[in-house]
Amino acid sequence: MAKRFVIMISIFLLLNGYVGWHGMLAVGHSGFGIPSVLYWVLFVIIAFGYLTGRVSKLGAAGRLLKNIGAYYLAFFEFAVLLLPFADLAGWIMKLSGMETGTVIQLLSGTVLAIIAVLMVRGSYNAWSPIVRKHVLQVDKPAQEGGPQELRVAMASDLHLGTMVGNRHLRKLVHHMNAMEPDVVLLAGDVLDDVIEPFLRNRMADTLKQLKAKHGIYAVLGNHEYYGGHIEQYVQAMEQIGIQVLQDETVTLPGLFHVAGRKDKTAEARPGRLSMGQLVEKLDPSLPILAMDHQPYGFAQAAEAGVDLLVCGHTHRGQFFPNHFFTRRLFELDWGYMRKGLMHVIVSSGFGSWGPPIRLLSRSEIIDIKVKLKA
Repeated sequence: MAKRFVIMISIFLLLNGYVGWHGMLAVGHSGFGIPSVLYWVLFVIIAFGYLTGRVSKLGAAGRLLKNIGAYYLAFFEFAVLLLPFADLAGWIMKLSGMETGTVIQLLSGTVLAIIAVLMVRGSYNAWSPIVRKHVLQVDKPAQEGGPQELRVAMASDLHLGTMVGNRHLRKLVHHMNAMEPDVVLLAGDVLDDVIEPFLRNRMADTLKQLKAKHGIYAVLGNHEYYGGHIEQYVQAMEQIGIQVLQDETVTLPGLFHVAGRKDKTAEARPGRLSMGQLVEKLDPSLPILAMDHQPYGFAQAAEAGVDLLVCGHTHRGQFFPNHFFTRRLFELDWGYMRKGLMHVIVSSGFGSWGPPIRLLSRSEIIDIKVKLKA
């Protein structure tokens, strides 16, 4: 594990050096005349701004540094993808007789323009949530005198913190309340990490405006564990009427069950129940709606009798080309799957981790109609 970490850090440093060197060439031929020492100092501060801002205690300055560093992470990935093509084009242009300065200016401007377009489009995708609708048939009869359809509003990965705040959260409340849901499910990573911005910006006051006929339920994600304020977070959610299920179930008599697992991160601690252990005592004649933040163990959940499993975590890679990796890491990294009699939905998430940039991924809210047999 330590060797792998060292290798990853080494690659990250080398790639940052690659991007930084190209940036120095661009600045050197831009006419601004920034001293190289000053350039590299500023570059290092920005390149490591996200990490520094997260671990520092600089208050507002630290939050600003974290946000700038977050956007750099997207810029960095796009630059790593584009610069090799720019280098190849530059080599060809120089062979054709063009002056070095002209080549650098032309290609630097082109790369920056492409990245700017990607960042603008990615920002739109991140801040403009869409509602995805699913109509699912469950092979269980409606209870006598009970409804034949359940309306479930679901979202995951809100990542409320220094970047995603009340403005974006109000969009979630607006869209979900418009559904008039029977139940709201928040499938983990409601917090980005630490709870301080959630409390300081009174995001609970916005979140408590969510309405559902039969309750609002959440589970923990890996980021709640990373932040280390689980007990305080659970209490804050309970105060606004949202129950955080930690290997717990809730039964709405004559209607349905809600089961919520601890996040997979908990396996490194005292552990968590399997899905089978979690739902074994539930009345199987009622629909079982389950939340598990990370999309693993579909077969086990289906065997346990779960009717609908909702997950998040993957962000569908959040921006190109990361979705190629998430597609190979998970049985389902986004969208819908039928596993035996069980329906599975994995959301790309409502908020963003790091930069609020999404490409080939959208901020989304899930609207589910669960139909029962007449």
